[in-house]
Amino acid sequence: MGKYFGTDGFRGEANKVLTVEHAYKAGRFLGWYYGRENGHKCRVVIGKDTRRSSYMFEYSLVAGLTASGADAYLLHVTTTPSVSYVVRTEDFDCGIMISASHNPFYDNGIKVLNGRGEKLEEEVTNQIEAYIDGETEEIPFAVREEIGRAADYSQGRNRYIGYLISLATRSFKNKRVGLDCANGSAFAIAKNVFDALGAKTYVINNEPDGTNINRDCGSTHIEVLQKFVLENGLDVGFAYDGDADRCIAVDENGRVVDGDLILYICGLYMKERGMLDTNTVVTTVMSNIGLYKAFDIAGIHYEKTNVGDRFVYENMSNNGHRLGGEQSGHIIFSKYASTGDGILTSLKIMEVMLEKKESLGKLTAPVEIYPQLLRNVRVKDKAAARADEDVKRAVEKVEKALGGNGRILLRESGTEPVIRVMVEAKTDELCEQYVSEVIGVIKAKGHEE
Repeated sequence: MGKYFGTDGFRGEANKVLTVEHAYKAGRFLGWYYGRENGHKCRVVIGKDTRRSSYMFEYSLVAGLTASGADAYLLHVTTTPSVSYVVRTEDFDCGIMISASHNPFYDNGIKVLNGRGEKLEEEVTNQIEAYIDGETEEIPFAVREEIGRAADYSQGRNRYIGYLISLATRSFKNKRVGLDCANGSAFAIAKNVFDALGAKTYVINNEPDGTNINRDCGSTHIEVLQKFVLENGLDVGFAYDGDADRCIAVDENGRVVDGDLILYICGLYMKERGMLDTNTVVTTVMSNIGLYKAFDIAGIHYEKTNVGDRFVYENMSNNGHRLGGEQSGHIIFSKYASTGDGILTSLKIMEVMLEKKESLGKLTAPVEIYPQLLRNVRVKDKAAARADEDVKRAVEKVEKALGGNGRILLRESGTEPVIRVMVEAKTDELCEQYVSEVIGVIKAKGHEE
């Protein structure tokens, strides 16, 4: 991770951590860099979510790009996966998504995608940071006819919608589907897709006002969709986050189907149909031990990466794996996308349900998910807290107590000054006990902020 760009772009509170000057300079650098690298007028496609500040950052980026001679094409409010799709299919040099994903409305972020629709290489983000901090030579302004221009490109979003519809294997006729759009990017796309496929679509939280994105809704507040599915007798529900690159499902009984369970049902389905090349699913270290036990029974191999869908995708790309993702709902189907895609994920779940003629509840029944507790501790120095010998000993003590019936994981947040302490065990009481013990040591040693 760099000074500004973390595991998922440059993110922070708008005009405090991430300012219009940062966005302008990022645009200046990208317009110059890709124009120079590729020897032609740079073409950049930009999408944004529904945050009030997204418009401000969009205009700042456009100003920087065009001042460096690049042309900017505006998708307007759209999803991160749609930006990735348009970049890789329509010959753009790079793509930019303005979003802070699942964060509250007052945060925002800049995600940059390369010409293949993948997360931008760290080498290039380091150069952007150096330019922002004035550590490199000033970039020349474009003049006269070399100045770039901005153009509406909503047709790109419409082509993405058509692409999603084309992936369905069966009609969704008579299926009662609930969608929680988190008052974010999915509001402009998800219902159109499900309606076109014949579903009886019931939508909530699809009236964004600039400040209600992710507020008590979407994939981070799944209890809202759980209640909605039960009250309306729906077959299934899908909740997205602010930029719709993740999906959490709810089955017909109101039970949460997180990324681990999605990986199980899709992985097993793909294996049965000969579509799981390498017979391997890529997970992160946060996946539940119950998922791995279910994969062992099914004869499916798995690999573990650091947390972050960019690490999952890198592993998949390097090894030819077809399916991977995170417990949080970032699921990547590498045959169809180069990023996590929440709406695509919901379509693939529907495919499994329809082709196997089973409810989501029955499909996930073989997996015994272990109780898991995750707590965050805000700290002064993440590395120092993890390196503390007393903290290490506390973790080792828990590992020994758990044996083969659980695990403990300490990791640093990629976007916040936070240490995450996670324990899986046979009971909720054990999870609470062990997490509290380790956090107690972190606080006692003075690491808490």
